[in-house]
Amino acid sequence: MAGSSRLGWLDALRGIAALVVVFDHSSYTFMADFRRELMPQFNTSRYGIMVFFLVSGYIIPASLERRGCVRTFWIGRIFRVYPLWAAVLTVLLAVNLLGIAEMRDLGQQSAAAVAVAHATMLQELLGTPNLLLILWTLSYEMSFYLLVVALFTVRLHQKSAAAALILAVLAAVSVTAGVALPASSLSGLAGSNPLIAVASIAMGVAICCASARSPALRVFGGVLGGVLALALIAFNGTVPLWEGLVILAVMFLGTAVYRAENGQCTWRLAADTAVVVIVCAVGSAYWYGDDDHFTRRGWIVAFLLAVLTFAAGLLSRRRRIPRILTGLGTISYSVYLMHPVLLAVIDSTIGRRRQDNLALEAAFYTVLLPLSMLTYRYIETPGQALGRRLARSMQPP
Repeated sequence: MAGSSRLGWLDALRGIAALVVVFDHSSYTFMADFRRELMPQFNTSRYGIMVFFLVSGYIIPASLERRGCVRTFWIGRIFRVYPLWAAVLTVLLAVNLLGIAEMRDLGQQSAAAVAVAHATMLQELLGTPNLLLILWTLSYEMSFYLLVVALFTVRLHQKSAAAALILAVLAAVSVTAGVALPASSLSGLAGSNPLIAVASIAMGVAICCASARSPALRVFGGVLGGVLALALIAFNGTVPLWEGLVILAVMFLGTAVYRAENGQCTWRLAADTAVVVIVCAVGSAYWYGDDDHFTRRGWIVAFLLAVLTFAAGLLSRRRRIPRILTGLGTISYSVYLMHPVLLAVIDSTIGRRRQDNLALEAAFYTVLLPLSMLTYRYIETPGQALGRRLARSMQPP
């Protein structure tokens, strides 16, 4: 059987990316020896994440422009992302209190500061440890939302290729110039709590103003949100500056492909943009070199394979996609958020395997996927339906 959705190829890519990310994390528990051999050659985490970012770049601006309204865009995003996020963190807190899973060390930050930082979904860029490690990618997703809204409010949203090119070139320039800021530089300078307070207020004001009826307020809110996102990524990320800029460039590359597909720019421009982004990303990783936490060969191979995977999906967009792949894409967000909680429980109760065990790795998937289907059915689907109803009621005449 096959799916016939026009965007089925994107669902398929999300499903593949989710499975690879799950393997990356579950291999710590079930396939540690194999993981140690694989990671220097192929960074599975970066592969899955880059595929996700390319897909987000393609679909998120389309969602905003289809609605033509910032207010309903934010409503849709909030009810798409937050219900499952809240449920998963609630479960994490519960299993931690019950003593069957351990939360990450939050350092010296207060529970209130950690909660506020996570509520913005910008915690990775606010000097706050992620309650779940995988939540760091949602901070870049949220930053992308803010940037997309910023460009939309100032009517530069169709300049996606230019945005990708500028960000990619800046990444290459930063690494060749030796610009290397400490992780969470702004937090170290101003303090985590003040930064969290200022950023959360600024984000709230930005979203509210960008959603207002007044054109002037919309522009102000959009620009404020865009500046906040760029400042946090440039000066307060935990990944190197060049990689933060590459992540944004990759997302805008996905948008440029969307524009070419819909006749808003030429395929030549999208292809040229892809070449520049790839060259700058690979060159930046190569120039950055190896360290204790980064192997350039593994990163470069993962990045190139992610781009090739997206290209293969694009080329198959008019073909019928197997339903198993579109189905995996449908539940990919549940798979992405649920698997680290399940792994935390396994690590704290059964413990990690001393030897590779492919059967246990496969068994993990057989538990995770049905569980993710349930969370999609009973948490994600009702949340999205509520968001759609609320968005329709607030759609401007």
